[in-house]
Amino acid sequence: MQPSRSLRILTISAFLLVLLSLYMVFVYAPREVVMGAVQRVFYYHVAAGWIGALAFLVTLIVSILYLATNNIILDRIAVSSVEIGVVFTSMNIASGSIWARPIWNTWWTWDPRLTTATVMWLLYIAYLMLRQGLEDPERQRRFAAVYGILAFASVPLTFLAIRIWRTIHPVVIGSNDPGAEGQFDMTMRMRSAFFFSLFTFTVLYTTLLWHRVRLEGLACRVAIMKARLLHDR
Repeated sequence: MQPSRSLRILTISAFLLVLLSLYMVFVYAPREVVMGAVQRVFYYHVAAGWIGALAFLVTLIVSILYLATNNIILDRIAVSSVEIGVVFTSMNIASGSIWARPIWNTWWTWDPRLTTATVMWLLYIAYLMLRQGLEDPERQRRFAAVYGILAFASVPLTFLAIRIWRTIHPVVIGSNDPGAEGQFDMTMRMRSAFFFSLFTFTVLYTTLLWHRVRLEGLACRVAIMKARLLHDR
C-alpha cells in the first residue's frame, strides 16, 4: 500500500527543510565568538529537546482521548509518538554532552536539567518496555494510556528545572541564572537559524509520526491476516 499523495509531499518538504536548516546552521548563522564552532550544536540540541517534549505532549493528549473513546488509532498514535520522542530526546542528551565537553570541561554533570531530562527519558523507555510485558491487547492499551498520562509530569519538570533550581545550564529564552555557563546573546541571524530549526524539526516530527502510525496500521493488518490464515487451516 503506497503512502498517500499528502504524505509524499510532506516527506519531500521535510527533507528539503532539513537540507535548508543545515545551511542556516552552518553557513547563515555566524560563528559565536566565545564558544566557537561547538555553539552550532545548540540549534539542533534545543530543537531535538522541543520535539521530545512535543511528542510526549501528543502522547498525553491521545492517551486521554483513548481512555474516553477506546479508539485503537489513538493508541497507535500514542506509542508511535513515544518512540519518536525517545529518539529525539536521545539526540538532545547526546548533543548536550558534545556541547558540554568543551564548555563545562566534562561530558556529564548531574545538573538539575540533565538529571530531570534523564529521568524523563528513562520513564518513556519504560513505557515502551512495559507495553511489551502485557499480552492482552486491551489491557496493554489501557495500561499504556494511564502510564503515558502520569509520565508526562516529568516533561514540565524538565522544562522548569533551570528556572526553579540554581543551575549551570543556560536558559535559551528568558532570564538566566547568573551562575549559568555557556550563555550567549543571539544575533538576528542566530535567532533566524534557531527558529527555523524548531520549525524544521516540527515538520520532521509530523512526517515521522504519520509514517510510523501508517506502518503500525499495516502491521496490525498483517497480524489479522495471519490469524485468519491460521484459523482457516
